This record gives sequence, C-alpha cells and structure tokens, in this order.
Amino acid sequence: MEYKIEHDSMGEVKVPADKYWGAQTERSHENFEIGVGIETMPREITKAFGYLKKAAAMANNALKPEKMTKEKLSAIKKACDEVIAGKLNDHFPLVVWQTGSGTQSNMNANEVIANRANEIAGKKLCHPNDDINMSQSSNDTFPTALHISAVYAIEDKLFPAIDTLVATFAKLEKENMKIVKSGRTHLQDAVPISFGQEISGWRTSLERDRKMLESSLPYLKQLALGGTAVGTGLNAPKGFDKKVAECVSELTGKKFVTAPNKFHALTSKDELVFAHGAIKALAADMMKIANDVRWLASGPRDGLGEIRIPENEPGSSIMPGKVNPTQCEAVTMVAVQVMGNDAAIGFAASQGNFELNVFMPVIAYNFIQSTRLLAEAMLSFNKNCAVGIKADKDKMHHNLYNSLMLVTALNPYIGYENAAKTAHKAFDENISLKEACVGLGFLTAAEFDKVFKPEAMAFPQK
Repeated sequence: MEYKIEHDSMGEVKVPADKYWGAQTERSHENFEIGVGIETMPREITKAFGYLKKAAAMANNALKPEKMTKEKLSAIKKACDEVIAGKLNDHFPLVVWQTGSGTQSNMNANEVIANRANEIAGKKLCHPNDDINMSQSSNDTFPTALHISAVYAIEDKLFPAIDTLVATFAKLEKENMKIVKSGRTHLQDAVPISFGQEISGWRTSLERDRKMLESSLPYLKQLALGGTAVGTGLNAPKGFDKKVAECVSELTGKKFVTAPNKFHALTSKDELVFAHGAIKALAADMMKIANDVRWLASGPRDGLGEIRIPENEPGSSIMPGKVNPTQCEAVTMVAVQVMGNDAAIGFAASQGNFELNVFMPVIAYNFIQSTRLLAEAMLSFNKNCAVGIKADKDKMHHNLYNSLMLVTALNPYIGYENAAKTAHKAFDENISLKEACVGLGFLTAAEFDKVFKPEAMAFPQK
C-alpha cells in the first residue's frame, strides 16, 4: 500500500494515499480497533455532516466573506455534495466506539471535505480546521448531525412505513367489519367483536404512534450549531447560529431552527430520549400486532386458526409441510432490539457532565438502528404478511358460538349470578348455553332465542 504523510498538532502520520482523510482520522482509525468494518459510524450521520458543513460554509461566506471566499465556498460545496450523495463513504472509516463527543468523526468530515475540495480546486485552498470547521466545534456539530439524521430517519423512513401499514389495515378493517368473532381478554374467551373492529385497534395504534413521533420533531429540529465548544458561541460570528440553521433548512427542505439555549443543546439529549420513547411505543405496538396475528393464525388445526396468512417459506427441516409466521417473528425480534436500544439511549443521555454529553456516538448508533430496523420490518411485514391476511369465517363462527362468554348477553334478563351459573353448568356438563339456561329454568327456549343474538353483541349501539 502506498502512503502519504499528513500532519496535525501532534505531528506527522502515515495515511493511505488513496484516502481523503487526514492525520486525526488516521489516529482514531488506529487507536479504536473496536467493531472495525462492522459498527461504523452510521452513514446517516456522515450525510448529515455533509449538509451541516455545506451550510456552515454558506453561512460563513455570508458573514465572513473575507475568510470564506467564493472560491473556497464553491470547492467546499462540491465536496459536500459528494459526501451527501454517498460518493465518499469509503473515506469515512471510523467506528462508533471512539471519543464520546464524536470529535474524530467531525474531523473525519473536515479532513475529507478539505482534501477533496483542494483536489477540485487544483491547489491547497482549504484547511480542515480553519475553513471546513470555521465557526464550529465538534461539540456543536455532532449533536447537530445527530438531530438532522434523526429528523430524516423519522420523516423519510418511519412515516412512510407507518402510512403503508395503516393503509393496509384500513382496507382490511373495511373488508372485515361485518365478520363477528369471539373477543379475547387475558387469553380467555370474551364477548364478541367484529374482526374489523379488532383491526381498527391495530390501525389506531399506529396512527397514534405517528402523532407522538410528530410531537417530537419540533425539538429535534432545534440545532446546536453556533454554540461551538461550551455553548457560548466563541469564535463564531454574530448571527451565525440563525444563519446556519436557515442554510440547513434550505439544503434539506426541512425547517430547522437554532436552539434557543446552546448550553442545553450541547449537554442534554432529552429530545432524543423523548423521540426514541415514541419509537419504542411504536415498537411495543408492533410487538402486540405481530403477536395478535400469529396467535390468530396459529394452527393450522390445533390452534385458533381464525385467520390465514401468506405461506412464504418452509418452516422446518424435519417436519414436512410446516409453515411458520416468520414475518411476525422478525417484527417481534426487531421490537426487542428497539426496546434494548431505548434503554441504552436513556442511560447515555443521563451521563451529560457539565457542558457536554460524551455518549453521543452510541446514542446516534442506537437511534438510527431503531428507525431503520422498524421501518424495514414494517414494510416487510406489510408486503409479506399483512396484505395477505384472510379471515377464516367458518372457524370464527365456530369459535364464536362455542364461547361461554356469550352468556353476558343474558345479564339484563336473568342477572349476573344466574348467568354465571348458566356458564358454569354449560362448561361442567359440556352442553350449550341454551341447554344450560333452559335446564336451570331461567328462560324458556323461545325466550332464549329471542334475546341471544351473538352477532348483534358486537354492535350494541345500533
């Protein structure tokens, strides 16, 4: 391998000649051999750095044109565009497990953009610290990149996945609204419900989760940029914080604003804890929905068997013909991972000391992973399972009329205690509710038939 010699404030360092990174990136690359090639800093963070470095150059050009010249700005913008497009991903090798402020990832961006900008300009025009990092600090750029990437993850990944599954459930809900089945509470028989009503609960859960995620966005759209090292804004020109937020908004098409208190923005990660709490709520609901689906589809003969789901692949290496609810299992595993990530994010956010939180890379890693996994799992579940859900009307009808909890309809006519006696007699003697009720003398056969209408119990207000 051929090398080039780069230098920083600590001296010279050998760097692979075909890489744009410099001395500080190389030091981190060599000093943190933890998860190399596996737990690399998320590309969503790299992309966010592309946006914020371009925005910073634009703001500096507007406020300090004598230092951020048009020539520098032009080269920097082109280099940043390549970062944003992912063309320079191979030049961002650093792992999550590095300095807790993300300083080395900030310098990785500074060095790559500077060296690529110089190559574009055809001369040594830009310096990583003096130009690319102008008016900034790692302490305000990394939380800014974290917020930008979080907003993108929620709005461009999670929301479309939620909307897709909601649309599927809305269709199934309408198609199955008149199919009445046995309800279940505590995993025991309960009073009737329509399958459409049951699905409406799934749909509304996802819609509510989306609303909760929406409520977190105004906080995530506040940027720390402009606070520099400790929140005072040292070495940044007046108005830089507002101007750079405007530039980020212009570049991303998303409305970002400067954080009103930079001391809070640098040290507290409460916005991310709050937002990920909503992501965890979504994961919890997806766990519930996936479990409902696989319980309802259990069988095919010895389970509930009330719905049929797509058969996607063989389920056993030894049992011929076995098919498993694998999409549901994938969703539930993802939900478990997200819940674990939530714990990690909460612990990490609680560790801010004085003017800085130094657990930001692990927050970024877990937050981005949660949104990516959930979005992809929901889309997979929708495509390979939800759209193919079919009600087994015969099994639903059989289970409905076999349920002892239909006795609840008799409460207004024979009272709770007599209804309980009827249910126990029917269960103990393995007879129908009608036989038990008539046998106990609570109602005649004709009276029973007049008031006992299981399908109507699902729509008591009509």
